[in-house]
Amino acid sequence: MPTNKQVESELPQTVSTVDWTRLAKLMLSSRAIDDKEENELVPNKDVLYQFSARGHELGQILLGLQLTNKHDAASAYYRSRPLMLSLGLSLEDAMAAPMGKSGGYSDGRDIGVVCNKPGLDGPTVLPMAGDVGSQYTPAIGWAQGIQYHLETLGEEEYQDAISVVLGGDGSVATNGFWSALTIATTQDLPILFYIEDNNYGISVPSHFQTPGGNIAKNLYSFKNIRIFDGDGTDPVETADLVDQSVNYVRDRKGPALIHLTMPRLNGHSYQDNQAYKPEDLLEEEQQNDPLQAVRSFLVPDTLSEADWSDLEEEADQEIEEASQAALSRPEPDTKETTRYAFAETNEDGTADLQLIGGLAPSGHSFPESSESPKPDKPRINIVEAIRKTLDYELETNPKLVVFGEDVGAKGGVHAATMGLQTAHGEDRVFDTSLSEEGIIGRAVGLAYSGLMPVAEIQFRKYADPATEQLNNCGTIRWRTANRFAAPIVVRMPGGFAKCGDPWHSLCNEVFFAHAVGWQLAMPCNAQDAVGLLRTAMRSNNPTIFFEHRNLLDAKYARKPYPGDEFVVPFGKAKKLQEGKDLTIVTWGAMCEQSEKAIDEMSVEADILDLRTLMPWDKEAVLESVRKTNRCLIVHEDTQTAGFGAEISAILSQEAFTFLDAPIERLTMPDIPVPYNVGLMDAVLPNVEKIQKKVETLVTF
Repeated sequence: MPTNKQVESELPQTVSTVDWTRLAKLMLSSRAIDDKEENELVPNKDVLYQFSARGHELGQILLGLQLTNKHDAASAYYRSRPLMLSLGLSLEDAMAAPMGKSGGYSDGRDIGVVCNKPGLDGPTVLPMAGDVGSQYTPAIGWAQGIQYHLETLGEEEYQDAISVVLGGDGSVATNGFWSALTIATTQDLPILFYIEDNNYGISVPSHFQTPGGNIAKNLYSFKNIRIFDGDGTDPVETADLVDQSVNYVRDRKGPALIHLTMPRLNGHSYQDNQAYKPEDLLEEEQQNDPLQAVRSFLVPDTLSEADWSDLEEEADQEIEEASQAALSRPEPDTKETTRYAFAETNEDGTADLQLIGGLAPSGHSFPESSESPKPDKPRINIVEAIRKTLDYELETNPKLVVFGEDVGAKGGVHAATMGLQTAHGEDRVFDTSLSEEGIIGRAVGLAYSGLMPVAEIQFRKYADPATEQLNNCGTIRWRTANRFAAPIVVRMPGGFAKCGDPWHSLCNEVFFAHAVGWQLAMPCNAQDAVGLLRTAMRSNNPTIFFEHRNLLDAKYARKPYPGDEFVVPFGKAKKLQEGKDLTIVTWGAMCEQSEKAIDEMSVEADILDLRTLMPWDKEAVLESVRKTNRCLIVHEDTQTAGFGAEISAILSQEAFTFLDAPIERLTMPDIPVPYNVGLMDAVLPNVEKIQKKVETLVTF
């Protein structure tokens, strides 16, 4: 390892550009925080979860000092506190967050080392997540956002900006890593992968994560990415490699990956005693402490022994003061705990906006809208309704992008995006690799960068690999106490069609009703598809837009195009038929079945199409049931814990005394949709089954 005895001419030129005193102070501060937590705050139960960064400080701080463009962003993980300190995180916030105190980057809502930093006056740190590997694809979205702002919107200030994603050696085995790597290298994005390798994923050695244990060596043959590999405990080598890798990406030579080895000088977390490591390895790791390597490099040529001691004392004193200040902070207000699941308004009616994410923080304005349709004469199907709505919003909103598998030249497997790429360009309507994790994670990062992403998942079942990103997207606003949000639209066909099967015919809409922070729309006709999709694309919340396969070209669903201004507010049901004998509550493809059933009977029914399940129009349902005194809930999803159970629970609680008969549900049984048409018809709710339930209710 190079030492202080080397003559200056032997050192890389990079070394002279580093503010080594500042680096040393930041390393000492990070180490002092770990010491304070491990020796006092955790034993005293002031900190409940502790993740040390001991051994990881050098490369992270050098990296942070290189992030100087105001549009730079880092997507990091729970061992990235040194990076946060280098980017300006206050010592008090760094101490208060693990204590769960008020303020900071989550107001006590998230684990203290799961950080974020809105880049209002410098680089952004994207909201971290507690699950390993989920940081990668949002960083890809930010990188593509940089490219979009520069090349499509012509914003020159993005010229040298880069995206950086940090991960440990265990994370290179995850779907997120490989999806991000594929997108970065096929799209030539300005992103740096920073991999810190301490040789253990908790207790599992790194050779379980990648063959031979070194991801860099396995990627040398990977096209369109530059690999940097070195010792993350050596101050000179680390400084040189970090500088080279950052500037490689800044100079737009392509994506890069830097792999640095270093010891993890503590367990994975405070509770981890590292008993799985041999004693000689533990001793060797302590001898490879990068803090001591920095000290040896700087003392005595750059700093004297006294200077170093002064830095240590100063760091210890500042951490002690920060700790006391953090301990003195009030506990978070319990009355605020349920706030920010969705976008909110202030008491004066103004929007309570997030700082980062989506169109709202930039003051974006939309064309005029109206809840009154202005219909054309020809009736169109849902596919054309979606296409026309996307087309208009692309034309009037330069920050809107549409993407997914096959949405470009092919125009989508259901033809909903046909012609849009030709009309608006490949930078705005584009295909993706076959990775739903990548599609949704990329959408989140694009939203962080100030765009409105409209992503397509080809079928509802195919969203399963993206579950982690979908769940994390919905909770971003809540987790960050309204500092960040990721308003995106995810278009998702599903449900039965001419036949069924377990893969293309899944509805399972209740999953998204359960998912915190998501709006859920399920139109049953072309007019509502236009209004709901336009509302979703102008919303400040993420939205699942469910397109039922059996309705895409159904005669029942055909309606005149309602005009470019038409919107449908979320949470407002539509009464399809008026009646006095009972209420039928339904949505999606079951609207058609319910209307046909009543049309063939002498019964009069209120048929309510909820149109959106999150939020849902509780008042409209209650008003109808209080009038008719009977209720049938019809949905295609399976019965147990389906959304009909939620409606039934509300009616039992708030309309019980008005009921003249038990609340009935008609649903799929708790099985997948069968492929054989006869089997499918036997289990789906249909006209005949609805009529039998209606007869039972009205004669009760």
